Amino acid sequence: MGIQEKKHRLPKEYYKGHVSVAFTLCLKGNNRIFFNNNIVTVFTDILNSVVSKANCIVPVYCFMPDHQHLIITGTSGDADVWKTMVSYKQKTGFWLSENEPGVRWQKDFYDHVIRTHEDIAVQVRYILDNPVRKGLVSSWEDYPFKGSVGCKLDDVLNGIM
Repeated sequence: MGIQEKKHRLPKEYYKGHVSVAFTLCLKGNNRIFFNNNIVTVFTDILNSVVSKANCIVPVYCFMPDHQHLIITGTSGDADVWKTMVSYKQKTGFWLSENEPGVRWQKDFYDHVIRTHEDIAVQVRYILDNPVRKGLVSSWEDYPFKGSVGCKLDDVLNGIM
């Protein structure tokens, strides 16, 4: 039996404009590379480059050893969060193929469009608590592979974003 693809149920229009989407990207197999500060820095630089060109910000990202969580938020009516994610995954996938042979992203990703009535700070806190739930640290503040792009994480957590 082959790998089953996750079909995205929402039309692409749901990912355009002033919208926030939570994504989870997983590495294929049992590859665990996101404990390496150099790799995380490269991926964070790529993320920064991609979102800055796309009228988006990243209120939170968190690299777990074998996957990544992040929220991408469109900051203008012409922002396209879906295309931004695809671009990020494509650029990081190319970097992996050139620098980490045998390590690849899984074919798709999991996503959740955050509805306007949902509290984004609650979603951000849930992502930040992943390393705590996995027993990697006792407090999310101690985890080194998390942050935000285009905004301040403290502002997001305080509901200022």
